[in-house]
Amino acid sequence: MANGLLAVEDLDVGFDVVRTPDGGSELLELQFGSIEPAIVFNAIKHHFGACDCVVSSGGFQMPRVFISDMDSTMIGQECIDELADYAGLKDHIAAITERAMQGELDFEDALRERVALLEGLPESDITRCLEERIRPNPGARVLVQTLKARGCETVLVTGGFHHFADVVGEQIGFDRVVGNRLEVAGGKLTGKLEGPIVDSQAKRRVLEERVALAGEGAISVAIGDGANDIPMIEAATYGVAYCAKPAARAAADGRIESGDLSALLSLLGVPKSDFIAD
Repeated sequence: MANGLLAVEDLDVGFDVVRTPDGGSELLELQFGSIEPAIVFNAIKHHFGACDCVVSSGGFQMPRVFISDMDSTMIGQECIDELADYAGLKDHIAAITERAMQGELDFEDALRERVALLEGLPESDITRCLEERIRPNPGARVLVQTLKARGCETVLVTGGFHHFADVVGEQIGFDRVVGNRLEVAGGKLTGKLEGPIVDSQAKRRVLEERVALAGEGAISVAIGDGANDIPMIEAATYGVAYCAKPAARAAADGRIESGDLSALLSLLGVPKSDFIAD
């Protein structure tokens, strides 16, 4: 077993190398003493740079429940921003989206403001947007299909819209989809929403409900990128930040920085030969 020291801002952090890369794997497992996760993350970043990693006290374990955000997590786009482009409003709406994801604006207020700006947009533009612009992030389907094959329930929960999420959820293979609903009348968006809002607390409630149904001691993983994902990231057994905003990254136990969601499987110890790519 190798030993080492990581120097972080005048603090020496000792670690043991438990597992080194082999067989084409890039996974390196480090065992630290009892220190704060933030210090571990800083040490890892200092020594290895931005990388995919999880900090846990008892080893990263296969979850029974996997909950994921959609926009900029399972897919590479913010759906409302792309849809706004069909109304010539992308820059304006994207600026609001960014501030909401940074936690600078109340989520529900920002959502209603953006939806109101889309009043009169043909519903058919959603189909066009899905076909022309919305794409899963690398490794999304592999991650979800492989987790499902190992008995994990997979839930896509989004502050975005069922018009998009139902299609994305089916493409990637999620068991369940939870999201907001755009109101449509006469084939056009009314600028309003139907039903209760899926916000940060609703995301957390979905996580807690699914974990309760999975049974006592069920392990959960939640992944997201923005401030709206922080409550579910904090409530999960393991919260993971995907190419995330600073606030979400700070709240998480793990980070995926490479952009490939299948890295989460490697961190869980799943051999690449067992990944389900279909």
